[in-house]
Amino acid sequence: QVQLVESGGGLVQAGGSLRLSCAASGIISSINDMGWYRQAPGKQRELVAAISSGGSTNYADSVKGRFSISRDNTKNTVYLQMNSLKPEDTAVYYCNAEVVILVVATITQRREYWGQGTQVTVSS
Repeated sequence: QVQLVESGGGLVQAGGSLRLSCAASGIISSINDMGWYRQAPGKQRELVAAISSGGSTNYADSVKGRFSISRDNTKNTVYLQMNSLKPEDTAVYYCNAEVVILVVATITQRREYWGQGTQVTVSS
């Protein structure tokens, strides 16, 4: 019913920048919270940044001052601007969204969806 498509990952030098994008498509009534998670090899998945429908943001301590999350509700898209990248930022980054979907006429449900992940590699 809903698909999250991520883009923008790649290989960069330490100190460089990348911008990740995640676009939601499907029979969508509205989108509540959206966020970015990451998972490095051998480690647990962790929250990087999140943004509410009202624009409130939350960041992991390790990325504060370097990363910035934003969204465009007209495009059902969330972005993650990553600056001053470090080798420890290397991970697969996943998009997450809580979506209100239209099941049938007048009936909606809240469901969480995940993107397929995009690789970010920072070399030193």
